[in-house]
Amino acid sequence: MDHVIVEHAPPAVAEYLSLREIAGMSPRSREGAERGLPNSLFAVCLRQDDVLIGMGRVVGDDGCFYQVVDIVVHPDEQGKGYGKLIMNEIMKYLKENVPARALVSLLADVPADRLYAQFGFEYTSPQSEGMWWRQEG
Repeated sequence: MDHVIVEHAPPAVAEYLSLREIAGMSPRSREGAERGLPNSLFAVCLRQDDVLIGMGRVVGDDGCFYQVVDIVVHPDEQGKGYGKLIMNEIMKYLKENVPARALVSLLADVPADRLYAQFGFEYTSPQSEGMWWRQEG
């Protein structure tokens, strides 16, 4: 981790889309990324020799609701603690900026749910179940 630079800024659109694809995450449109990335409440990027190797973001209304999204580490760099580094940066932001009684949520893919549990995230079921609606296309 000595050669990794931590930036608190969203990635460029092209590298964002590329890292998601390389890591096997669901694709996002260029239009969506162009609109969404600048609206991040907080973003963290990990760079190695100016190459994006990991990222994470917080989005929401900046008062009542926050969502942790886009936590991803390049497959060649997984297992080296970079996911924890990203989450540590996000948790610092959340603890310093989220008002009392606000809700912070995330959708956890398995086995990443084990990482998020280390930071205090809990399953909502059986009281509630996560649901989603996605625009097709």
